[in-house]
Formats: sequence, C-alpha cells, structure tokens
Amino acid sequence: MSYVLELPDELDAPDHGPIDLLVIAGEHSGDEHAAVLVKHLLEERPELKVATVGGKHLLAAGAQLLFDLTDLSVVGFVEVLKHYKYFKKLFGNMVEWIQIHKPRAVLFVDYPGFNLRMAKALFDLGIAKKAGGETLLLYYISPQVWAWKAKRRFEMARMLDALSVIFPFEVECFADTSLETTYVGHPFLQSKQACELVYNRDGKILLLGGSRVSNVRRVLPVLLESYKWYLNEYESREALVIYPSKTILAEIEQVLDRFPEISDHIEKVGNEGRIEASAVLTTSGTMSLRCGLAGIPGRIVHAIHIFSYILGRLMVNIPFIGIANLLLNKPYYPEFTQYKAKPAVLAKELNRCLTDEANIATTQKDCEELKHVLQGESPETPWNWVSRFLS
Repeated sequence: MSYVLELPDELDAPDHGPIDLLVIAGEHSGDEHAAVLVKHLLEERPELKVATVGGKHLLAAGAQLLFDLTDLSVVGFVEVLKHYKYFKKLFGNMVEWIQIHKPRAVLFVDYPGFNLRMAKALFDLGIAKKAGGETLLLYYISPQVWAWKAKRRFEMARMLDALSVIFPFEVECFADTSLETTYVGHPFLQSKQACELVYNRDGKILLLGGSRVSNVRRVLPVLLESYKWYLNEYESREALVIYPSKTILAEIEQVLDRFPEISDHIEKVGNEGRIEASAVLTTSGTMSLRCGLAGIPGRIVHAIHIFSYILGRLMVNIPFIGIANLLLNKPYYPEFTQYKAKPAVLAKELNRCLTDEANIATTQKDCEELKHVLQGESPETPWNWVSRFLS
C-alpha cells in the first residue's frame, strides 16, 4: 500500500493580525507536549496570537492550525525519499509563509530532521534574528546530540536564540557552546497526559507498533505473531493495540486482517483515557518511556528497513535504543532488534513479564529510579520559558 500525501497550494493566512508565535511540531508526541505549553501560555497571556504547523492537540490548545504536519510523521526514511518532491514543496510553502507573515518567534518542537533544516533555511535567508532578521528561533525538546551527531550543537548555537531541554543532563551537553540552554522539566511529569497508562497485574497485554506507518508495517506483524505464539504456548490473555490517529488505525486494521485467528483477542483503542496493562511489547519511541514510567513490565522490539538499520548502526554509537534504558544506563526494557526479534523468543519474554516475580519486582524498582532521574529541579516551566522571549 502506498501512502497518499495531500498538500494545499499555500498555507492559511493568520486569522487575527500578526502572529506572535509559530509552533512547528511534526510528531504526535511533539504535538501533545507543545499543546500543553501553548495552553498554559495562552492562559497567562491571552493576547498572544499563536499559529501552528502541528496537529489536533495544538489546535485544541488555541493555536491556529495552518497544516497538520503530524499526519506526515507516519512516514519513515524510505517513504520520505519516495516523496521527496512533496516534502520539498511543503518545506518551501512553510518558508514562504514565514517570510510573508513574519512571526515574532518560531518554536521548533523535537522533529530534528525537519526542524533543523527549517532553522537553517530561515537563517540563510536572513529571516532569523541571529542572521539580522526579525524572527527569534526557539527550540523545545532538543535533538539528542548526546546520542548521535554531537557536532550539531555548534550549528544549533549559530542559528538558534535559545534551547530548552527535558532531561537534566542535556544542559551540560551544550556547555561548550554559546547557546542559552534551559532545563524545563519533562512533559510526562508536568501535566496529565491525554493517555494515562497504569500497571495492573490483571490487565491486558499492550502491543505497541509505533506511530509511523513504516513501524506499524514492520513491527506490528512481529508483535502479533509473538502474541499468537504466546496464546498457543502459555495462557489466554486479551491484548490492546493503541493508535494515535485514524491513519495509523487504518494501517493497524490492514495488518490485523492477516491474523484472523487472534483478532477476537485484540482490542483497538485511541491514545487517550486511562489504559491499564499487565505487560507490553513496544517499539523504542515515546510510548516505551510512558510505559516505563507506569512500571509496566515490557520488552522493546526494533525492526526497521534494512537500509535504515545499517545506516543507523554506522551513525549512532549508543548502548541502547530505548529512552528509559539510556536514562538508566541499563536494560530496563530488554531490547530485541532486527533478527533477534523472533516470535517464540518474544512470547517467552512476554510470559516472563507476566509471571516472573523477580522480573516484576525489578521493573517496579527501576520505575522509581526512572522517575527520580526525570524529576530534576527545573528553573522554569516551558511556557514561562517561551513567554520570556515574547515580552
């Protein structure tokens, strides 16, 4: 199945006069985190005008939605190459919009592959403040320079006016640059999330194939095959598949059609409300950290396009791919990558998550340690941090 991309000829004009802040959030998690920031910002300063190339959460928070960029976050590296002309046109439309409407500040949220290129374009065109222009370039949720492409920090310092980070140790990563870097706390611990994950030993099994089409196509079949194996070899326990958007739901349903023998055991739920789970098989993305903070025993499954895997191995020099594992510097969630992700092996690991008392106890202990690592004392909230630059 090919992914159909639709793009308007141009982005909307501002609804009500000049824009104070343009938020660019290309991932579902970034849209959700930025929405909390914008909601609090507008509560404290309702006179501000905010627009976004983001998603539904930012729209609900009060920002004018110019284009839903989160719908494109489902596209992986190989899909981006296939649709190069489309992304080039979208990029050009966004740059033109910024040139015409001159927002006081642009807030980039995570999504470094796209956002750092946008920052460079605005700098090279003289739009950015540091290049003699009128628009401040702010960045919330820093690219993980501690994991790969560490030298990016010097280019970021050249282009950006300020950076806010969500892990306490990240401030030190930019200490050898001129970039003003502020720790603003982790969004998972600052506000109630739309989806509240809770550990319940008697709950269902979570099967999380990710928020990208490419991940769902590659990882979810492995998870479902492993779950089928578990049902055959161990016990009958119902499962949950969480989806962040209708686009991903459609992909999930296509994959589930290939597993009719277990489909009655699987419930599909949106990424909102209270969800109780006893164990999880998950990709290495944001949801793995959320499961870790909930103390749900689990395993990380990583299966990507072979080209992306080889490229990643060459470029990334870190011991783990899961964020919780990196923060704790140990395999809180043991990782099964590429050819190690065998259904029989994962079924056995899933059973351990559910029945091994020592594994369950270790998960609860590591969960508390993870919370402690993330609960560094932040000098200000992300919304107050942004407000400072709009005064």
